[in-house]
Parts: sequence; C-alpha cells; structure tokens
Amino acid sequence: MSIELQIREYLIQNVLFSDNAFEFDNNDSFLEKGIIDSVAVMELVLFVEEQFNIAITDHEIIPDNFDSVNNLAHFIRSRQNNKG
Repeated sequence: MSIELQIREYLIQNVLFSDNAFEFDNNDSFLEKGIIDSVAVMELVLFVEEQFNIAITDHEIIPDNFDSVNNLAHFIRSRQNNKG
C-alpha cells in the first residue's frame, strides 16, 4: 500500500471518522480544508512515528511537512531515505 493511501486511510478512519470517501485531493491543505485541527496534527505525528518508525522533532512539525497528503508522504520518504 502506498504511503499516500496509508495517510488517507488514517485520516478518513481516525480523524474524519467516516467509512465514506471524504473528498479531498492529495495536494489539499489539511488546515484550509478543515480536515484536521491542531490536536489532530499531534495525533497525525504519532501515527507517522508509529506507522513508519520515524522519530519526529518539534521543528519538523510544520505545514511544509504536515499540511497535505503529498507533503507528508514526501517528508516520510525523505526521512526513510536518510535512515540508512
């Protein structure tokens, strides 16, 4: 399963609490679309740390990394590539 799909499934099931597909594009801003709030951002950070075995520092929790499916997937991939 792609990273993007894992992120979307997490958001739909754990943040939006829906079994139906919520209409948002992978480039849509989570905050601007009202998909997540500040509390949900922290839950998303925990999900990423656990799901992808990545330790995330406070200075990495920025919109460039955490404000869309594509931004987050790019961040995860860059962290995975830097582990080895």
